[in-house]
Amino acid sequence: MHSDNWDDLRFVLAVAEAGTVSSAARQLGVNHATVLRRIAAFEERHGAPVFERTPQGYSILPDRLRVIEAAREVKIAVDGVERRIRGVSTPLTGEVRVTSTDTFCYAVLPAVLGRLLKRESGLQLSLLCTNAHLDLARLHADITVRPAQQLGDDMIGQVAASLGFAIYATAGAPDRWLGLAGAPGRARIGVWLREQVGCDAPVATADSFLVLRELVAQGLGKTALPCVLGDGDPRLIRLAGTGPELDIPIWVASHAELVDVPRISAARALLVEELGRDAVRLAGR
Repeated sequence: MHSDNWDDLRFVLAVAEAGTVSSAARQLGVNHATVLRRIAAFEERHGAPVFERTPQGYSILPDRLRVIEAAREVKIAVDGVERRIRGVSTPLTGEVRVTSTDTFCYAVLPAVLGRLLKRESGLQLSLLCTNAHLDLARLHADITVRPAQQLGDDMIGQVAASLGFAIYATAGAPDRWLGLAGAPGRARIGVWLREQVGCDAPVATADSFLVLRELVAQGLGKTALPCVLGDGDPRLIRLAGTGPELDIPIWVASHAELVDVPRISAARALLVEELGRDAVRLAGR
């Protein structure tokens, strides 16, 4: 790669990661016009746009994801040369962005990622918490860890474990149901809860299992919770014999365009391995 090509690609990568031209300019220590000029030069040289310009900023076009990942790999290689000059060598380096639900970001992934970082000291992890499905084609994240019956058509991944559910309440709580709303309410467990409630409206709902657990802890009623949230809470009682017969697969996946990127593929394999170590706890057995 010619040096001028790498220079332009460096500016493209900065905008891809920052999301805006102004933020990229600050990171690179140049002015706004310089960034625009370098992006235009790169796009003109290759005869196609890289970004979709929106009022919110710059998004990577799905068919240009590999361009950005190639830029990241070049940057990682350059950084690796510098590390080797200093006598430091690591098998897996660079940033990997992982997205998951609030339940996993709170109760599962901190310990998993902690073990992973002890194994791979050169890795940099970003954990993005949302119950909505991020568009990985827009480069919001590299890997998703998510309980779901199946993956979308543009995703490729592996099942690492299963997520178990049970019914929880507090001692003396009234025999009435609390429900799920939002994205969790449309999932399989949300459908199961609506079937239990029947025609009656639940006394309260939440679009987050963490919030729903707090409603249960206030003694408002009973509901289904992931066992990783309910079993470790001394305020709650697991009601035997009333749980849903559900084991939701836990997927570790990436967008199809990114699945073979070495850094992302290696991190995904490690996440599958580390989640597998917690399989019994995740299943609630």
